[in-house]
Amino acid sequence: MSTVQWLLQISLLLWLSKGLAATQAKPGCQERCGDVDIPYPFGIGSAGCYFDEWFEVTCNNSTDPPKPFLKGVNLEVLNVSLDGTIRVNNPVLLSQNCSGKPSNDTQWWEGGPFSFSNTYTRFTAVGCSALVYIMQDDTVIGGCMTFCKKDATAAKKASCYGLECCQTQVPPGLLSFTANLGTFSDGSADEQEQCKFAFMVDQEWFISNVPDPHTVKDMEYVPAVLDWRIYNATCAASTSNLNTSTSFCGENTLCSTDTQTSSLICSCFPVYEGNPYLPQGCQVITIGALGTLLLVLCAWWLYIVLKRRKKIKYKEKCFNRNGGLLLEQQLSSTEGNIDKTKLFTSKELEKATDRYNENRVIGQGGEGTVYKGMLMDGRIVAVKKLKIMSDSKLEQFINEVVILCQINHRNVVKLLGCCLETEVPLLVYEFIPNGTLSEHIHGQNEEFPITWEIRLRIATEVAGALSYLHSAASVPIYHRDIKSTNILLDDKYRAKVADFGISKFVAIDQTHLTTQVQGTFGYLDPEYFQSSQFTEKSDVYSFGIVLIELLTGKKPILSTASEEGKSLASYFILSMNEDRLSDLLDAQVVKESRKEEINAIAFLARRCINLNGKKRPTMMEVAMELERIRKCQGDFGAQENSEEIEYNTIELIGPWDVTSISTDSCLNTNASSSSDV
Repeated sequence: MSTVQWLLQISLLLWLSKGLAATQAKPGCQERCGDVDIPYPFGIGSAGCYFDEWFEVTCNNSTDPPKPFLKGVNLEVLNVSLDGTIRVNNPVLLSQNCSGKPSNDTQWWEGGPFSFSNTYTRFTAVGCSALVYIMQDDTVIGGCMTFCKKDATAAKKASCYGLECCQTQVPPGLLSFTANLGTFSDGSADEQEQCKFAFMVDQEWFISNVPDPHTVKDMEYVPAVLDWRIYNATCAASTSNLNTSTSFCGENTLCSTDTQTSSLICSCFPVYEGNPYLPQGCQVITIGALGTLLLVLCAWWLYIVLKRRKKIKYKEKCFNRNGGLLLEQQLSSTEGNIDKTKLFTSKELEKATDRYNENRVIGQGGEGTVYKGMLMDGRIVAVKKLKIMSDSKLEQFINEVVILCQINHRNVVKLLGCCLETEVPLLVYEFIPNGTLSEHIHGQNEEFPITWEIRLRIATEVAGALSYLHSAASVPIYHRDIKSTNILLDDKYRAKVADFGISKFVAIDQTHLTTQVQGTFGYLDPEYFQSSQFTEKSDVYSFGIVLIELLTGKKPILSTASEEGKSLASYFILSMNEDRLSDLLDAQVVKESRKEEINAIAFLARRCINLNGKKRPTMMEVAMELERIRKCQGDFGAQENSEEIEYNTIELIGPWDVTSISTDSCLNTNASSSSDV
């Protein structure tokens, strides 16, 4: 234990021991019930021990420890504060379809000194599609509604933001109300029959002690905070609210009056302490006590300063360990959009992601977890948090930051900044809302099927982005991990190339990189795998696999019973050679595309996956070819409108030789464009 912590604990013990020594109840009256202090104007025993019947407390000695109860409202007392609040165990009010759960829709304290605390208490509802509101004199004075969680596996949290849990503040001075609980769902029986319930709760207790709001269903009571005031008593008007012998409050006190409710509350003068409701309850703080207080304050101040310095040193340590100095060195030696890349603080990103709430997770992989977040300026972002930080991972992280700082292309995901002062570093990207291309190809999204036109546009956009990286960037960049899971789709289903963790800069006069083999099986260039030499044609090979995915709707490694473990690339080439590619094509592609288009894309894909890298086209050539094919789509549309030509999909079974394409077609492909596979 540090010296500061020791001083702090000793000082607090001295301070608390002095506070506990002062009497809080009337002389001759019981001061405690079990673990709870009962200060005047509350009291236990005869009528003289409490102000009036509303403040009478009974002590139930049949429990261990004994429990105090407010006799007038029959609620268990958890804590009494002389600042005008009392914490009680309040019943869970309403329930619907909850077995064994009673339902008390009314609480009525008219004429008493108690009201629900507008500061500490919240009216809360839990359940799916619940509509709950409170009324007073047939008028709705508050309420909230909950929505169902679509993902049944999502973790439930104590926070109430509307998903199966909602909260609202209660109006100030709420003495009585009637609660109503209903369902606003679309009528499905499942939602209507689920258990729903509502209750008043101490918000601080709720956040600190309830990991899942649904567990309250098993509780009969929950803590709630009530305000209390003194009625039927007055302060001395002639002394500007200061007490006199005729004032209700004791000596050395301030008596505050609420003119609207004709109630008052007492408090001790500054440098006085004690119970202001007793005649001589407020006593001046003695020099010893004042010295103890100063010692507490000094120790606390020193503790805060040392804790802050420790936190700053920890952040500096994390910054250096996470490659901050290396990153600064790399950025200072490069040119690009560095001035637009921001260093975020850990506090900013914690707030943006709700402390990395599991409900904010939008992706997980071998490198780490991606969270959806919202910055202070309202921008929606994706925060990538790495799982571990080995030397190789650190290098990939720094590499991704430096590379993305150099890229400015509409089809490449934009890096907004990073954070290095946490246990593991974080990257902040623009948020891309519609998932990955892989999810849309292989997940069969019925709400938005990925049409042939969209597939062709996505292929063209990705090819354009890779062509930019290879040829138009200030320094050539090899992506080295092109695959459908690294192609994201934005709100308009435009492609965004992502994940540059293992990408590399290339000197302009270099033709290849000699590196340890890295990449994803199924997309990996066989030539690179054998030689460890990565060229721009290696990215072309990976892109060719993505083209085949778009054509066939199949994964790079086939998983059907007859072809399990076989690569899509080899199966694709075999199908073309045996004139049965139509058996491999995606049904939607066959339905929506034309034979000439499929021929053109198929031959382009086959050129891209040629085992001899030198015979593959460049990404610039691929991008230009795809643009030409897209342009020809418009020509076909015009031709169909004028000549009403129909293409029979059965013709796709015909021979897959370049000579089968008509020489007068917009998609004419000469023999020199094919490759010997």
